[in-house]
Amino acid sequence: MDCKKEQNLINCNCTYEPCSRKGICCQCITYHRENGELPACYFDSKNERTYDRSIRNFIRINSR
Repeated sequence: MDCKKEQNLINCNCTYEPCSRKGICCQCITYHRENGELPACYFDSKNERTYDRSIRNFIRINSR
């Protein structure tokens, strides 16, 4: 399976600039899962910029 990095970047809302996984969703998901986190695409723009990708933060934001 070929990665469609350029196509993925169109919808990628990650603002962390030194990220080497940007647009490579399979690597991004694996990385965040290993760290008990969710990728930026699970968060709205405001909350993504906090870089708090924790599952706890995701639940807190979405249970309002």
